[in-house]
Amino acid sequence: MQACPLCAENNSAVVFRDQLLRVVLIDDPDLPGFVRVIVNAHVREMTDLDPEARRRVMQAVFAVEQVQREVFSPTKMNVASLGNAVPHVHWHVVPRFADDAFYPQSIWGNRRRETPSKALETRRARVPELQQRLVAMFARLQ
Repeated sequence: MQACPLCAENNSAVVFRDQLLRVVLIDDPDLPGFVRVIVNAHVREMTDLDPEARRRVMQAVFAVEQVQREVFSPTKMNVASLGNAVPHVHWHVVPRFADDAFYPQSIWGNRRRETPSKALETRRARVPELQQRLVAMFARLQ
């Protein structure tokens, strides 16, 4: 059996971590602001978590979404927990824009266009603010 990539941590992109979960900035050149909320324990489904842990995971997901919306003002937010390829509970929280490379399709779909370079530059320039605001948000939630 292949090792779970979400069990092997890469601390370089972690903006918050506690005993239950971690919040990780994903360095995706097409999707600035992409964040994952990852449960630390290797569990397959949300219902494998007790009700309090489920509540805390969703609180984290909603906090990330709120900050992303404030920083990026996206066209739409995508919030997904699939786990088909990696059966470890994690949530993708992605600000989407009508001009992004995949919109309106899923971020795992076929590229439909090149995002205008100025738009990408502007969004990438906001990632440090996103990171700072996530750190502050999770400090308040502790």
